[in-house]
Amino acid sequence: MLQQTRVAQGMPYFFSFTNAFPTVFDLAHANEEQVLKLWQGLGYYSRARNLHQTAQYIANELGGVFPSNYKDLLQLKGIGEYTAAAIASFAYNEVVPVVDGNVFRVLSRYFDIETDIGSASAKKEFSNLAMELIPKENPAVFNQAIMEFGALQCVPKNPNCSDCIFNQSCAALQKKKVDLLPVKLKKLKIRNRFFNYLIFTDDLDNTIIQKRTDKGIWHNLYEFPLIETEKEENFGALSKQIKTNFQDFDIVSIGEENSKSILHKLSHQHLHIKFWNVKVGGILPNGINSTDLKTYPFPIVLHNFIEAK
Repeated sequence: MLQQTRVAQGMPYFFSFTNAFPTVFDLAHANEEQVLKLWQGLGYYSRARNLHQTAQYIANELGGVFPSNYKDLLQLKGIGEYTAAAIASFAYNEVVPVVDGNVFRVLSRYFDIETDIGSASAKKEFSNLAMELIPKENPAVFNQAIMEFGALQCVPKNPNCSDCIFNQSCAALQKKKVDLLPVKLKKLKIRNRFFNYLIFTDDLDNTIIQKRTDKGIWHNLYEFPLIETEKEENFGALSKQIKTNFQDFDIVSIGEENSKSILHKLSHQHLHIKFWNVKVGGILPNGINSTDLKTYPFPIVLHNFIEAK
């Protein structure tokens, strides 16, 4: 859960999960929608699907026995080198270094390493250096210490170097390069997308939703019928497109729920979201009432919209 999530944000979800799934077998036997619903709001939903599949593998293939070494941990879906190293060292005291953003920062500054941490060779270089430093008798404390040191002391911006225990030996401080390290040259390209969600309502005030089955964001979560456009569209253009795409419905009226787009930022995408009210005559096939609607797992931006209505 704490991959891509702050501890304060993740803890309530952790308690909800352990309450709902007290054992790995309980999680393994749950359906995916139940897991996604409890995960709603944490983002990066592939983590929840990986967690669920890994629980099924441990319960069904390993008899509920969790792997106890770095090599076997890497075989689990959703567990990469960083997480495997953390578990192996913290839980089993295996001598394997944890290398995350904090560790990159501490080591690059202390040793004045100018390797681009986004490059293919960086992970191996920093892992090898950390392996030289890690005490064989107590790897867990070392890993936790260097991660915490990066999180609390050697922070990304404006670290308090005058109050740092390493200020006499830190190469970056001596060379006045603290603000220049670590080096990260590759910039993330942000993609803008324009989502128009259609809130169909019938004579019973029921609506319809669909499941996102394509690979990409929000896989296997639910959403309202969607028209994605190249740019933000005005009322006239969208109304015409709605009538064309949904001509099987008896559309009575169309109106904008919000005149201004909601900006929802993901790590690599900015979603510009508009909601459109579409009133239809008669009864919607497979219509869902407002109470049942809230039981489905939605992306948090849609969940908030539903709760506010």
